[in-house]
Amino acid sequence: MITKEMTIEQILNGFPEKSQKLAQSITDAGLHCVGCHSSSYETLEAGMLSHGYDQEEIESLVRTLNTVLEQKLDPNGILVTLKAVEAFKEIAKAEGIENAALRFDCIPGGCSGFQYVLDFSQEADLELDTIFHSNGLDIHVDNHKVKMLLGAEIDYHSGLNGAGFKISNPNAKSSCGCGKSQSY
Repeated sequence: MITKEMTIEQILNGFPEKSQKLAQSITDAGLHCVGCHSSSYETLEAGMLSHGYDQEEIESLVRTLNTVLEQKLDPNGILVTLKAVEAFKEIAKAEGIENAALRFDCIPGGCSGFQYVLDFSQEADLELDTIFHSNGLDIHVDNHKVKMLLGAEIDYHSGLNGAGFKISNPNAKSSCGCGKSQSY
C-alpha cells in the first residue's frame, strides 16, 4: 500500500511491475518528481505541499496510486483499455480500415534501446504472429517479441498536454524520461 509518507523512489522501487503506471499517474497529477533529485529523500506529501498542492489533492493522488496497485496484471496477455480500443477504432474508421487489428511491436530505437510501435494490421501471419484479444480488439504480435510484451497494457490519454497511446509494460527494466522508449 502506498502512503503519503513514502518517497517517490520508494513508491517506484517498491512496485517495479507497476512503476510505469505509477510514474504516469504521478505525472498526470501535474508532478514531475519522477526524475527529480528530491524524489529519493522527500516524501510524496512534502513534495506536493512544496509545489502548492493541498491535503485533498495529496489524498486523491494516493488513492489513485493505490488503485493502480489493485489493478490485476495478466502476465499471459496484452490488455488494451476500453479508452484505447475506442481511440484505435475511431482512427481506423477515419483511415477507412474499420476492421483492422492492432499490430503491437517493439523495435530497436529511442534513447533507452527499444521503442513501441502501434500500427494497423489487416491480417496476422499465423506462422509468425501470436494473436491476443482484448476488449473486442485483436492484437497481432510477432512471435519473437511476445516475451517482451506479455503483460503490457495499452491505454489512451488525452488532455491539455496532448493525447496519445500510453504503454505500461512490466517487462521493461527502465524507460526514458519522455516515456517513448525502454530497455529490457
